Amino acid sequence: MNTEQQPDPSDTEEPRPAVLPRRRVGLLALAAVLAYAVDLVTKVIVTATLEGEKPVRLLGGAVYFQLLRNPYAAFGMDIGGTWLLTAIAIAVVVGIVWFARRIRSAGWAIGLGLVLAGALGNLTDRIFRAPAVFQGHVVDFISVFGPNGQYFPVFNAADSAITVGAGLIVLLTVLGRDYDGSVIPRGRKAADADGSNSADDTDGTDGTDTDDRGARS
Repeated sequence: MNTEQQPDPSDTEEPRPAVLPRRRVGLLALAAVLAYAVDLVTKVIVTATLEGEKPVRLLGGAVYFQLLRNPYAAFGMDIGGTWLLTAIAIAVVVGIVWFARRIRSAGWAIGLGLVLAGALGNLTDRIFRAPAVFQGHVVDFISVFGPNGQYFPVFNAADSAITVGAGLIVLLTVLGRDYDGSVIPRGRKAADADGSNSADDTDGTDGTDTDDRGARS
């Protein structure tokens, strides 16, 4: 009588690779194109209708539309010459485009798409508007809580896209959602994962058979 145990076919099967979420390059590009179009169209309308005009009061004075040409960074922050701001914007655009193929999270794709659109929108002004190439002044036109930016710096749709996109990325990071679609372990889950790894190292699964060690001793 043959008592030899037959091998289980399932034991010989190679483990299947983990199925990764699909890349989100298309979603990133769509978000960037739409946000960039909004910024471009609003700036064209503003420069055509508000040049030399008084601020337009909206929502009971909560918002004002007025044309300002800004040589500084987003929200009027002065961090250096316009050439430096242009170089920073180009670096941001190149970095996001290079990183885009790694994105597998829809939230990250939208967030980076908005940041890309904002950087491209203001970069377009730096390149093509007066007073000179790479030194152009950005068109700002949204003032909240009062005209002339007396309570909050005047901004545009590109600045808003950068702020919303960056905020979304920060929120996803805090919630543990990584750019590749995976969930980052936090708190007790991370501690449990570390504990299970430590247990695996001590129960003989580190590549050394505990029975062999006992036999050798």
